[in-house]
Amino acid sequence: MSRDLIVFGEDWGGLPSSSQHLVSHLAESRKVIWVNSIGLRRPRLNSGDLKRLWSKLRGKMPSAISNNLPENLQIVQPRTLPAPRGKLQRELAARLLQRQIMPVVKKASLNRPILWASLPTAVDMAGRLNESALVYYCGDDFSALAGVDHQVVSQHEQELVQRSDLIMAASDVLASRFPAATTRVLPHGVDFDLFSRPVPRATDLPDDGRPIAGFYGSLSEWLDRPLLVEVIQQLPEWHFVFIGKADVDMGDLQRLHNVTLLGPRPHQQLPSYSQHWNLGLLPFCDNPQIRACNPLKLREYLATGRPVVSTDFPAAQHYSDLIHIVNSAEEMVGAICNARFDGDSSSRQAAVAQHTWQARADMVAGWLERL
Repeated sequence: MSRDLIVFGEDWGGLPSSSQHLVSHLAESRKVIWVNSIGLRRPRLNSGDLKRLWSKLRGKMPSAISNNLPENLQIVQPRTLPAPRGKLQRELAARLLQRQIMPVVKKASLNRPILWASLPTAVDMAGRLNESALVYYCGDDFSALAGVDHQVVSQHEQELVQRSDLIMAASDVLASRFPAATTRVLPHGVDFDLFSRPVPRATDLPDDGRPIAGFYGSLSEWLDRPLLVEVIQQLPEWHFVFIGKADVDMGDLQRLHNVTLLGPRPHQQLPSYSQHWNLGLLPFCDNPQIRACNPLKLREYLATGRPVVSTDFPAAQHYSDLIHIVNSAEEMVGAICNARFDGDSSSRQAAVAQHTWQARADMVAGWLERL
């Protein structure tokens, strides 16, 4: 009988994360209690944080999410102190969480549950929920991640690494920071069927006769906007489309006549864009977070069969024979012009066809059962 899970992750139903992809498949053969985000930083006095804090305090989930959960998965929407500092604050936050989660654990009658921490701040719950083992799933470099209380989270992560029975790291760079005896590399997977199965073109994807270079994801500080401005200005015959929530000022790009910002789109709709633009872009800055990342969209782009032009970072090198890796604006301009005529879609799709989230979950299931 499969071991059950108590998972501390981000809020379920937001942007599909690697944890949600994996746990959705793992929940097919075990019970899962998913604890929505307990935070990586303290709230700030802005409208976004205050709105999220109010939602947390209410303890309710949108019906669109709660009505579409995997059968064996139960959500706990906790009230807690985000990213507590100091021994007393941490103890108070842990006891508050324990009082909310433990009744759910007991009622579910879990089978030798494993505590799965996707957030380092979950370490304070280790040993409090009758778990039989502790797993740390590290998908990001939290010491460099934007919007995080780095000092607090780094301290939590050090403790979590020391206490974990298994550490799963999303990239070789991340794995190299942890003890080899307990660490396994778990690259991100891909929903291959979703991105490879042909779908109609999105009605709001620009159609002005120009080829399209597209990007979807967070429009954040790790996007190399100066590089993009230089490239886009040199390619007026191309249309550049960006899909995602803007977390930084995008005015420098928005002012360019051949740029369209579409805003965020649901994950299930992304193939209707990425299958129909001429190439996908990964225009990242060179910083610690990007050097440690393993972006989900890289394999999703490849699953569409479309060419990919990317700045250089370690995870991209795994596909260096299939994508166009550049180190300057001049190289990116040339790669975009050449990639338009790169018709080897079958090789790109074949490279990721076996790297599905189901395959990754099967690998994880084996590791869990050996704990």
